[in-house]
Amino acid sequence: MGELRRYFGDDHVHMALVVDAGTLVAAVERRDLESTLSDDSPAWLVGSLGGRTIGPDAALSDALASMSKTGRRRLAVTDDRGLLLGLLCLKANGLGFCSDDDVESREQPP
Repeated sequence: MGELRRYFGDDHVHMALVVDAGTLVAAVERRDLESTLSDDSPAWLVGSLGGRTIGPDAALSDALASMSKTGRRRLAVTDDRGLLLGLLCLKANGLGFCSDDDVESREQPP
């Protein structure tokens, strides 16, 4: 939990993925950190998968509708066995999805 709390100190972070041997165990959102668990508690205790994942064959229009309905900007992409395949990220303006280039450009110093 302590590591997660520090990770969410970056306001660009919307979701943290807890993975074990390639399988998504939990998706943690900022609001999950309101837990009173101590910093040495395991992160998966506060996360959830419900409403936070989508399959690789889902239509982007369905993903966007789900994200708009729930106010989420991130969905973990998993296969039918729960293996993590990727992360779908909605841009802050809501007009499209982030690309790898978008993410990399934010990591580069100005």
